Amino acid sequence: MSSQDTDRVAELQSALREKMADNKAIADSFRIEDGVVQVDAAQKSAFDQNMRDIKEIKSLISGLQDLGEADSWGAEGGSSVAAAAAAGAGFQAKSLGGGSIGHQFVNSPEFKTLNGGRNGANMPSPFEFAGSLTTYGVKDVYSALPSGTPGEFGTIQRDPIVVPPMRTKRVRDLFPSRTTTAAVIEYFRMIGFTTPGTTATNAAATVAERGTENATAVFGAKPQSSMVFEGHQAPVRTIAHWEAAHRNVLADEPQLRSIIDNELMYGLRLQEDAQILAGDGTGENLTGVLQTAGIQNYAWSAGAVSPQPDTKADAIRRAATLSFLAYYEPTGVVLHPNDWEDMELSKDANGQYLVAVSVALGGEPRLWRIPVVETPAITEGTALVGAFGTAAQLYDREQANIRVSEQHADFFVRNAIVVLAEQRLALAVKRPEAFVAVDFDGAPAPAP
Repeated sequence: MSSQDTDRVAELQSALREKMADNKAIADSFRIEDGVVQVDAAQKSAFDQNMRDIKEIKSLISGLQDLGEADSWGAEGGSSVAAAAAAGAGFQAKSLGGGSIGHQFVNSPEFKTLNGGRNGANMPSPFEFAGSLTTYGVKDVYSALPSGTPGEFGTIQRDPIVVPPMRTKRVRDLFPSRTTTAAVIEYFRMIGFTTPGTTATNAAATVAERGTENATAVFGAKPQSSMVFEGHQAPVRTIAHWEAAHRNVLADEPQLRSIIDNELMYGLRLQEDAQILAGDGTGENLTGVLQTAGIQNYAWSAGAVSPQPDTKADAIRRAATLSFLAYYEPTGVVLHPNDWEDMELSKDANGQYLVAVSVALGGEPRLWRIPVVETPAITEGTALVGAFGTAAQLYDREQANIRVSEQHADFFVRNAIVVLAEQRLALAVKRPEAFVAVDFDGAPAPAP
């Protein structure tokens, strides 16, 4: 520090002592009556002004001392110009933009709530400086980046995480929503109308009003049909998975918490589609539609009955006919994206697309008036056509939800948490014959 700056600091320190002495004298003159400090307006004004001056003087002294330290450091290290400039900018900034910090403090609403000490010494809210950090002009200057983690120096810019894409079509969308409070769904499958001792599906027939029996005139007898039922059960199954995370990370990074929640819920939806279609019914698996006994089957290679071999779209239409013949109108088609692509790209001899124009223009995917769900949940080369929601029903025992807990192993002492996603549901396929599994693996038979 130069001798001029030293003298200036000494003058400021002398002025500071005088102001502090004045305020002490004013404070000593305060009267206390019934536990309340009595201060007249003149005393309060003088005391507040002295406080403002004290804060201002201390700020100036601090700035001059910082400047002197920067000069000394620069003289020793050979970078005095940059250091002095940085320190000088910091000192000057304290007197810019709304006054010094001390001046702003004593004039702030927060300080004034103390009412000259009458309301105690605790402000109801913290004081915030009116300037910004950039006002001080503080900046680290490096000739080269130091070793170590770059994140320890300067400001970090964190870009958002790009989450993986998600399936937009779900097999569940083909079912109406229904809930249950039971653990097991019991239901009956009606096999059909049978006449005892025969294989007829329905014994209904026209009947004469009168007839002859043992040479005696009698009224006509009506035939009997028998309804055959099978009892079945659809147990509620649980689909769940979890992820571990550090509690502080999730608290500090809300985006991570959102991604974990969304991905866990999405994982449930993927497994749900797989179970609805192909669950094998063993252990804790659902019995999926494709694994249900009694559904119909149609092979692509068996359908070439016209002058041209059947396309995959033709096979879907013939499978829909089987559902119609079971007296159930199909309400959905589940296709693998590759199979659906083959159908959409099919062209006639003139290069015209064979699939409905509305699909090509981005309309609702439909094939033969039936909604289409394209999903990798079904195996390529297989399709499912049927009366979803009528011949089969999904029951939600517990809809998909997220829970968080520390009660796992030693997670509590490690500040770790478990994020658990879980759902419970049952699937009852009440009329298997209303569903038709289509096999595309065999090549279409040649035209006759």
